Order: sequence, then structure tokens, then C-alpha cells
Amino acid sequence: MADTLEESEPLLSRARGGSGRDCPRGVLTCSSVQESPGRCPVQSRSGAPAHQAAGSTPGQGHRPGAAARRDLCLDQAVVLIEDAIQYRSINHRMDARSLWLYRWYYSSSSQWILSFTIFLILALAFVETPSSLTRTSDVRYRPAPWEPPCGLTEGIEALCLLVFAADVSVKSYLIGWAQFRRNPWLLAYLVVLVASLLDWTVSLSLVCQEPLRVRRLLRPFFLMQNSSMMKKTLKCIRRSLPEMASVGLLLAVHLCLFTVFGMLLFTGEKDAGQDRERLTYFFNLPEALTTLLVLLTTANNPDVMIPVYSRNRAYAIFFIAFTLIGSLFLMNLMTAIIYNQFRGYLMMSLQTSLLRRRLGTRAAYEVLSSVTAEGEAHPKRLGVKPEDFLQVLQKVQLDSDHKQAITEKLHSRGDGLLSTDEFQKLFYEFDKRVIKEHPPRPEYQSPFLRSTQFLFGHHYFDYLGNLMALGNLVTICVFLVLDAHVLPKDRDDFVLGILNCIFILYYLLEMLLKVFSLGLQGYLSYSSNVFDGLLTIVLLVLEISTLAEYGFPHRGWKPATLGLLSLWDMTRLVNVLIVFRFLRIIPSMQLMSLVASTILDLIKNMRAFGGILVVIYYVFAIIGISLFQGVIVAPRNSSLASVNGSAPCGSFEQLEYWPNNFDDFAAALVTLWDVMIVNNWQVFLDAFRRYAGPWSEVYFVLWWLVSSVIWVNLFLALILENFLHKWDRRSHLQSFTQELEDTSEMTQELPFRDVLEEPTEEELVEKLSRHPHLQLCR
Repeated sequence: MADTLEESEPLLSRARGGSGRDCPRGVLTCSSVQESPGRCPVQSRSGAPAHQAAGSTPGQGHRPGAAARRDLCLDQAVVLIEDAIQYRSINHRMDARSLWLYRWYYSSSSQWILSFTIFLILALAFVETPSSLTRTSDVRYRPAPWEPPCGLTEGIEALCLLVFAADVSVKSYLIGWAQFRRNPWLLAYLVVLVASLLDWTVSLSLVCQEPLRVRRLLRPFFLMQNSSMMKKTLKCIRRSLPEMASVGLLLAVHLCLFTVFGMLLFTGEKDAGQDRERLTYFFNLPEALTTLLVLLTTANNPDVMIPVYSRNRAYAIFFIAFTLIGSLFLMNLMTAIIYNQFRGYLMMSLQTSLLRRRLGTRAAYEVLSSVTAEGEAHPKRLGVKPEDFLQVLQKVQLDSDHKQAITEKLHSRGDGLLSTDEFQKLFYEFDKRVIKEHPPRPEYQSPFLRSTQFLFGHHYFDYLGNLMALGNLVTICVFLVLDAHVLPKDRDDFVLGILNCIFILYYLLEMLLKVFSLGLQGYLSYSSNVFDGLLTIVLLVLEISTLAEYGFPHRGWKPATLGLLSLWDMTRLVNVLIVFRFLRIIPSMQLMSLVASTILDLIKNMRAFGGILVVIYYVFAIIGISLFQGVIVAPRNSSLASVNGSAPCGSFEQLEYWPNNFDDFAAALVTLWDVMIVNNWQVFLDAFRRYAGPWSEVYFVLWWLVSSVIWVNLFLALILENFLHKWDRRSHLQSFTQELEDTSEMTQELPFRDVLEEPTEEELVEKLSRHPHLQLCR
């Protein structure tokens, strides 16, 4: 009840009964902790606080309350700055107790527990019945899997559901009941939890023998609701559905028309080619539709055309026209529509992130400026005391490098209060990723040593190392080509062994010379040197182990198993590591480095789309297990599978696709992946139609639509968006980054700073004025 009264009006609000016009303009005032929660310190018309106008002197009887208000303001500023750093919304409770709970909830330990719980409940599908704990999924060789006893996975699941219940409770409390009712994701969170608990109860009451576990289909929701980027992605997909539906309708019309044309064309009884085409691909309407749908993905091209094309070349026109219109026009039109919808999606997300950052820092400024105004009897101008800001900065969860950069920037200005612009510019350091300066090189007294240090510390020495790595790779490729037709037991690795020894000795010498030139700390300060050094040490250990086991390379140096690994295995491992070490040349090639860095940025910034893929895979795998578990049986037990080797060429049985089934979760994921690639996916359609029934094709067509059409095109559109922005501005970035300090590099937002719009003053103030728990005193 106390909490309800405490939040009955905004914590940072106008004085009760006042219009707020007596407050210093632009000042946010912190609520009193001990007296009148939610009340602004009212000022008299003379400008003095109310308690001074009544005859009290500052510090007499009000020092504890003032200190408590100051502490609350500082804590609020800490949380608001942390919200800005992490791009979080600031629309949450701001009283002292809620602030403590809020910081605890977003602490690294709490978020790690929540993330691990989500991973754990999703991973249960690999252990639950049917278990995936077997070496192979091939129905011919798969042993009986270990099945967990009833109550084991259910107990783990109960713990996970309790964590989620605590999560939704904390979230609903922190944002308030009014916002909770307007948040569809949190309401859905609560519904999913209740449904999962009910289904969990049913499972226990039936001793884990229930035919269907509905809660397994609901588990991916816990992953989606925990990612704001995944929510935005789903929103954009929903926005694109009308346009995609229009193209889908055109595709359906295209398929139906050509299906009718095909069934009319290939009905001849005199022509053997037509009859074979009809019996194989156009026997009835559903089979003809399936054939042309597969042809739309070019998976069965040119197989579907050959029977009639071999008799009359004119029939090729039908299939070429179908492919041109469907595959090359309509399918690419689908990609264009999705790209058009998602064009600017990245910019919109970055713009929203920038707004959240500026809003959080501006709210922190208003809170801290209220501390300054409250501490002065007659505030002449608004601002933040540098000492107050430094005190807040020490409490913020931020890496020491950024703290140091902000502190140095603060000390570089003159004394006096920080204005709004000055306060905001301090946080521009968040937009930079601080690069640690490399330690100074060791100083040698000898002129010879100094010359040697200069020689081996020059970047040309790196070019020589890249050239040696290339030469090592070329020698490996040459011997792979020469020994392609020689069995491993008959190979003579004498020459390759000698060359590998020489190259590894050079790598070791290169590492030691770089340590000599740069110093140990300087050498380790470069990530490329750490990469090289680690692989060099591993290669050296493997080479020493090889020499100790098999002796120095000599004629007739053939594989023999004397230890844990045979000579051939150790040689292959060395060669694999040498090839892997060749990646060191990527940073040295400007164009390749740009492509590689762009790909890495895409991987880091597209976790949301990877999460969407995980969700659709998970849901379709669970549905597939429910529909098709056990329908693919071993050949010896199947009346449909051929056991005498007379299976039709290209069929499921002849290609030995037996590991592709839905008998467990891991096998279902691999099967869905094979179908998503759409290479030979007609084999899966045919097999499951024969084993499970014609309705199974609906499942696979839906999977193709969701995965190959929607998700793959979405992923392609986002890759285009990222590459276009990065490549079109690469010349601009070269001049732009030169203006940055040498101790910083760009973050995700900085390359697009020229197209991002800074929020206006009016926009920030308007959004702050609508804060449910924090209001401007204006």
C-alpha cells in the first residue's frame, strides 16, 4: 500500500496546488524521500524555497531531508545515464527503492541469469522425449536413445518458469500498472506463462505421457520478448505482409495458370514423351502444382523438362516462360518489395537509439540541475556542478576508459556550471569506442640494436611475413594436388615435412623479432600479433611432438600410429593451422579488410535476425516432430522402401536420405535446414507424401515460404542496406575519421552520423514532460 501511495503522483512533479511557474525554468526537482513523496520543493515568489520564506534558515531542521533529496537526485541521474548508455527507455519508476531494484535487474549478473534461463529452456528440446542424445539420426543405425525420467526436465522447466515469473513481475512493477496494461508484449508474456504452467501441470498429472506439449511451441516467445530488436523486426515484417501478400497472390495465379496449361499440353497418348511427362509430373492437379512449385525454386530443373523436350524442342518454351516469369521476375520482385520496406529500417533503429541516448542524458541534466538550484538560495542560472557530475560518473556502470575520456574532457573546460550543450557534448564520448594506446617501444642504447629494432618493427616486415604465409599455403596446395590420387598410407611426406619445419621456424623467428622490436607488452597490444603468436606456439608444439614421435623427416617418412595421433593426422592438423594462420593477410589488404569488417559488423548487429531464425526453426521443428515422428522407418521394416536396391534414381531411398527425419529435435533442425536450401527438396516432398500422406506437403510449402522466401529475402535486404551505407560513404568516412581523436574509433552509429538527425530541444522537453514518473517543473 505504501508503494501505491508513493507512486500516486509523479515523483518529480509540480508542487501540489501550484502551477509550477515559480519553479526555476527548466529545472527538474527530485521528490523528497522523507516528506511529501512526489512533491517539488515549493518556492516563494521571492525565489527562496518555501521553508526559508517561512523564517527557517538553511540547515536548521532540514539538513537530513535535503541530504536525502540530494542522494535521490544523484541516484536518479546515475540510472538515467546508464539508460542512455544502454539505449533503454527511461519510462520507469524513479523512487529510491525502485531505483535499487532497477539497477539490480539490469546488472550483468541478473541479465546473465535471465539469458541463461532462456537458453536452458530452449535447450531442453534436445533432451526431452524424443531425445537427441544419439550419435546418428540415421534410422538404420540409430540406437535407442537415453530418455530422461519423468520429472527431471519438468523440474528444470519449473525453475525456468519461476525465473520468468519473477522477470515479468519486476518489469510490471518498474514501469507501473498503467503502462503494463498498455504493453501488449508484457500482457502476452503473462498469458504465455500462465499457459505454460497449466500445460506443465497437465504433463505431471499424466506422468509425462501426454501426446502433445503445447508449452514447447510457446518457448521461443521468451527469447523474442527479451530482445527489443527482435520486436522491431517482427513489426517491420508485419508491415511488409500486405505487399508480400500481393506478390504471393500473383505467384499463386502464375502457378495455377501454368498448371492448367501443363495439364492440357501433356495429355497426348500418341506421343511417348508427353505420356511420360504426364505420368511423372502432371498426373493430377496437386502433383502438377507441386511440380511447378518446385520448378519455381529451380530445384528440379531441367529434370522436369527432359521427357517432352527430348521429343520436341518446342516444349522448352513452356518451362522457360514459367521460369522467367516466376523465378526471375516475381521472386525477385518479392525481394525488391521486402528491401523497399526495410530500406531505412537500420536508420530508423539507429535514430531511435540516438533519441533514447539523448533523452536519457537530458533527463540526467535536468535532475542534476535541480540539485544545483536547490542548493542555492537565489539561483541565477541553470547548470550542473562539475563535482556533482563527477560524483555521479563514479557510480555509473561504465568501463574505465570511457570514464577517463569523459573526465579528461570535463577537466579541459573552464570552471563554472555545465550548460545543456556542454553536458550533452560530454556524452559524445559514448559514441566512440576507445582504443588503448600501444605501450612505448623499448629503448636500446646500441646503434645496431636500434637499427635492428627499426628494421623488424617496420610494416614492411609484416608484408614479408604475409608473403611467407602465402608461400606456405601454396606449397600445401601443390602437394594436395600431387597426392590427390595417392592413399594416405602410401604418401611420402618427406618434402612437405621439411618445408613445414622451415616455415614454422620462420614464424617463430618472426614472433621473437617482433617481441624484440615492440616489447612484450607492445607485441601483445596488437590483436593480430596475439593471433599470430598463439598459432605459432601451437604449431611449434605440434612440430616438436611430431619430431619426438616420428623423428626428423626422411625418405619413406610414412604415417604410423605410435601415439595419440597418427603422423598423417598430425600433419593434417599442422596444415589446417597453417591455412588458418593465412587469415593474417586480411587486415593488410584494404579492400578485403573493408569487406571483412563489414561482414563482422553485420554479424554483430544482426543478432535480432538470427534470433528470428532460431524462433521459426524451433517452432517448425516442434510441429514437425508432432506430425512426422516415426513415419520414416528403416528399410527392413518399411513396405514403401526398397530393400533390393531397385529404388528409383533420385528417390529418398536411392539417395539414402535416412538421417533426414523428425524423430528427434536435432534431426528435425537439420532436415529443415536441408529443405530451406531447396536443393533436392522435391525428394523430401515425395518421400513424406508417400510415408505420411499428401497433407505433409502443406507443412513443407509453409516452411519454404517462411524460411526461403520471407526470412532469406529479409536477410538479403538487410545485407544490402548495410553494404550500401558502408560502401557509399567509405570516402566520406576516411575524411570523417581523420577529424576524430587518435584514441577513439567508430561505433555502430558514428558511420551514419551524417544521416542521423539530432533530436531537437522541443522534442526532448516534450517527451520528458510526458514521462509517467518524472515531470518537468515548468
